[in-house]
Parts: sequence; C-alpha cells; structure tokens
Amino acid sequence: MRSAVPKQYLPLLGRPVIRHSLERLGAHPRVRGILLGIAPDDNHWAAATVAAEKLLGIFTGGATRAHTVLNGLASLATHAAEDDWVMVHDAVRPCVRLQDIDSLIEKATANIDGGLLAIPVSDTVKRADGSQRVEQTVPRNNLWRALTPQLFRWKHLEQALQQALARGVDVTDEAGAIEAAGGRPLLVPGHADNIKVTTPEDLPLAELYLRQQGGT
Repeated sequence: MRSAVPKQYLPLLGRPVIRHSLERLGAHPRVRGILLGIAPDDNHWAAATVAAEKLLGIFTGGATRAHTVLNGLASLATHAAEDDWVMVHDAVRPCVRLQDIDSLIEKATANIDGGLLAIPVSDTVKRADGSQRVEQTVPRNNLWRALTPQLFRWKHLEQALQQALARGVDVTDEAGAIEAAGGRPLLVPGHADNIKVTTPEDLPLAELYLRQQGGT
C-alpha cells in the first residue's frame, strides 16, 4: 500500500477500512458477536474500533492466517458451542453486502462442510513459468475466486486447521483446511464488489462501491 499505516486502518469515506468491515458484520441480525484478531504490536486498533457493534473483544494474531484463525477460535471457547457456526472475514473487505451474508448463511449451513462466498472466474487465466512467460492457458470452467466471509462449524474448522498445520499443508484460507481434511465446502455466489483492499488503487474503488451501495 506504500503506507506506514497498515491497510486496514487507512481512511475510507472518513472511517478506517476495518471499521466499515466491522459495521457490515455487526449490522447483520444473525451475527451474535465479533472477535477481532490483531498483531501483537498493533497500536492502531483501539481508535479504529471504538464502539463497534457486537464486538466481543480482541485476540492476538499468529504468524500465519491459519494460526490467527486458530487463536480466534480458541478465544471463542467461552462464547460458542462446538457445533455453532463461525464466519471468518478479511478486515480489508469493507464492501461485503448484507444480502451476500444472508445467502452464505442460508446455503452454507445446509451443507455439512460449510461454505464460502466466491465468484466464478470470467477472465482468461494464464499459468506462467519462472520468467513470467506463458506456460499454459488454464481452462476457466468451474474455476472460482474465493472471497470472505467463509462459514464453518467451530469445532470442525478448528480440527481442520490443526490437522493442516500438523501435516505442513499450506492453507491460504479456511476452506482449504476443510478441503485438506476431506471436506467439500459449498461455493456460494457473491458479488464482485466484495473486493480485498490490497493496493492503493483499491481504496478509491472501495469508496465507489460503498457509495453505490448507499454508504456515506
């Protein structure tokens, strides 16, 4: 992001990116509580999340996404039962639509292995070699881009992540851990405006999407 401030705390329509993400989740009637994972040396979170609706507290993140989510699941032990459903959402996806969360909850909870928001790949996909020359055009049939939130039963996700880490499996999202354990998460179609703020160009795009969605 070419910024000294972590991307989740950069201003977006007058509020930090992360605040928009928390407000979206907190506004959903079926979300009972939110836990926020932060880095051990994070000095920005308090000002950014003051009075965030349904925020149960914070927990310390880990070395990888998988470790961070495991820490969060451990922090849920006093709030959730083993068969409760938990959602994992990227702090830098501030534009997720409430209707997409509705769809995720309705459809993924009907699948034993849970599910995730995703969108079908519409671009032509190329596989490159080490020198960035095209090695192969990858058929895009049945290819999807994974988004968040991702929704799974609490104990199932915890066990899947623990097993993946113990086996040295490189999982970049929670669905990957469920897959490595033999599960088949459901792909729930979302919207393309559920972007992940990753580059400077993403901030004005997120602002546009929020305004189109009725944000201020």
